Amino acid sequence: MKAIEITRPGEPDVLRLGERPVPLVGVGELRIRVTASGVNRPDVLQRSGLYPPPPGVSDIPGLEVAGVIEQGDATELSAAGFKLGDRVCALVAGGGYAQWCVAPIAQCLPVPEGLSDVQAASLPETFFTVWSNLMDRGRLAAGETVLVQGGTSGIGVTAIQLAKAVGARVFATAGSDDKCAACLALGAEAAINYRTQDFQAEIARLTQGQGVDVILDMVAGDYVAREVQSLREDGRLVIIAVQGGTQSEFNAGLVLRRRLTITGSTLRPRSVAFKAAIAQACLNTVWPLLASGRIKPVIHSVFAAADAARAHALMESNQHVGKIVLTWENA
Repeated sequence: MKAIEITRPGEPDVLRLGERPVPLVGVGELRIRVTASGVNRPDVLQRSGLYPPPPGVSDIPGLEVAGVIEQGDATELSAAGFKLGDRVCALVAGGGYAQWCVAPIAQCLPVPEGLSDVQAASLPETFFTVWSNLMDRGRLAAGETVLVQGGTSGIGVTAIQLAKAVGARVFATAGSDDKCAACLALGAEAAINYRTQDFQAEIARLTQGQGVDVILDMVAGDYVAREVQSLREDGRLVIIAVQGGTQSEFNAGLVLRRRLTITGSTLRPRSVAFKAAIAQACLNTVWPLLASGRIKPVIHSVFAAADAARAHALMESNQHVGKIVLTWENA
């Protein structure tokens, strides 16, 4: 099969279209004939040599795919409500940039009604991540307020829509006025241009000095101190990436006095059972919202798989709004 290989750690041009054996199906797994592969920030980190795959996982990048079930254990498939030929999307720990991909059956979901495979390939990594962190760890509830840092990233567009759908007030940050407008169009009540505005001051203004209940943060670094200041009593700061650095200094006294929670997580190395629980929560809660159109995939660009280097360059430019997807049509 054809697959995108990382020839060495480096810039986007180290990605090459190569040949690999078709992966074998193990217990509890199925094989997907891939039509589309989502592109995510962890793929960029892996290509750069900063985020190696977990032990035993394919070195082919790619964490989410969509396509058709080609092979799998009939009993396990039936128990999950699948059959050969079904269109599915899946979260995987690696191997997604390929014409065939093996995935745990428990991490597969049906393509939501009315969505294309390209749209479906944009869902698993971001929706699993947002659900796990915003809903499970962040405990976001209807009537609460949330700040989404990086509102036009793949994670950001998902978080804005999901938070809005559950009845929260949503604020977001973005790096340009156009991107702020995109956040508003997705359902944010207010959008803050972090290049021209201080988000801490803006959150204080927007909440009459009370702060927000939850912050979803992909920056960390020196943002953490201002985020702690921006949380109301019993607020939760959820860190899911450290694009701004791993070192932070903040007022620990505020954490004590306001009973704040600072937490974080990575999804890729977690167990199949953990991811399966998220899959079921998304199937029951989010998939109906996708089918009804209340939540919509936001696709910025689609590239042929052979142009994966261009896709990575676009992601690193931070010029995109929403998801970037590779397609294997005519590969």
